[in-house]
Parts: sequence; C-alpha cells; structure tokens
Amino acid sequence: MGCAFGTAPESELRAAAAAEPGTTGRDLVADVTTDAPYEIGSGPRRVVAYDFGVKQTMLRSLARLATVTVVPAAHPAADTLAREPDGVFLSNGPGDPAALPAQAALVAELLGRVPVFGICLGHQLLAAALGARTYKLPFGHHGGNHPVRRLDTGQVEITSQNHNYAVEASSLPTTGPRAAAITHVNLNDGVVEGVRCLSAPAFSVQYHPEAGPGPHDARYLFEQFRSLMDEGHT
Repeated sequence: MGCAFGTAPESELRAAAAAEPGTTGRDLVADVTTDAPYEIGSGPRRVVAYDFGVKQTMLRSLARLATVTVVPAAHPAADTLAREPDGVFLSNGPGDPAALPAQAALVAELLGRVPVFGICLGHQLLAAALGARTYKLPFGHHGGNHPVRRLDTGQVEITSQNHNYAVEASSLPTTGPRAAAITHVNLNDGVVEGVRCLSAPAFSVQYHPEAGPGPHDARYLFEQFRSLMDEGHT
C-alpha cells in the first residue's frame, strides 16, 4: 500500500500516496549494485558474489570461507566463469524479482557449472532460473523471530527476514533438468523459505542466515556452501 507522511497538508500527502508507483515491475537493483568489481577476504577458496544490494554481514560471512570478488548485478555469466570461481553467491536486494529477467538468465547459465548459493532476492532469482514464478506477498516478512522449518530434519529455525516477494511453490519444477525441491517453509504462512536444485549443486534460502536472531540457527548454510565448493575439487 502506497503511503506518505510528513508535515505537508493532508491533501498533498494523499496525492503523494496515490502517486506512489510501488515496486512491482521496477528494477531497483540497478540503483544499488556496485559500479565495478572489488575484492574482500583472503580465504583459500574463490567466490564470485553478485551484488544485488548485498549486506556487509553476508560478505563478512563469505570472507571467512574464501577470497570474494564482488561483481555488478549485470556481470555476464561468461565473465564470472572466466574467473574460475569455486562458487557463486547471489545476494539479497530490493524490489521485484520478476523485473530482473537478465539476472535470472545469467543464473541459469551458471547452474551445473559452478556451485551456487542464494539469499533473499538471490533465492528468488535462483528459483526463477529453475523456471518458477514469484509473487508479491499481501503482507511482507520483516524483522526477527520468524519460525522456519527445515524439512530434512524437522528443526525449527528462528530467522530474520526482510522481503515483500516470494516464490510460488506450485510453479517449482519437480521433474526434468531443472527439477527442484523445497527445503524450508515458513510456519506462519507456508511461504517457501528454501529450495535446492536436484540436478546441480545449487541452493538458496529466503531468510537471512547471516543475521543472528537465533542467534546462530542458520550458520550451517554457509558450511553447506563450503562443502559444495570443496566437493568440486574431489
């Protein structure tokens, strides 16, 4: 719902709220992504991180595992593969994932060629690359204390979330070269909170494992990414 607040007369505030275009269909990532690649960390592995609006806490978590090259949101998949990374990370970011078909397409190019881990918007783009659809939630998920069930263990994680869009569960392919499985679900409203590609080393979560509301309920996800990268060298 569009809104406006301030000290202007009510009529002006109402007009401003009515004129608010919203986020659906708008590419907001182009306004927040880095202009040029840069590097952080000095770990033994090599990770290319796509900056769709990346949080510094994510980069710090990745830097414990690898030397991380952060690249712009439109960095071509071929250029990413030319860097010979051990893994590719898809970051969080603002807005509507359906407004980013080019990013979903480059993720599709990476699948099966390098391990991929996505968070939040990165999760939605991985799902889109697999053929799934996304939709806008009637009420976005924001803040801490969102209970999420990890389906393979039944464990409930207390998570931090900040998103207005979600993956449509029924649209995820269950057969074929892009088959996927749901790995996590939100216990409040059933929203898809995690997916795993069945034919390639790629997975993602909607919530923020780099945050600490649990405080460390979801740190294992970064270890899963490390394991996928290390398996690529065996």
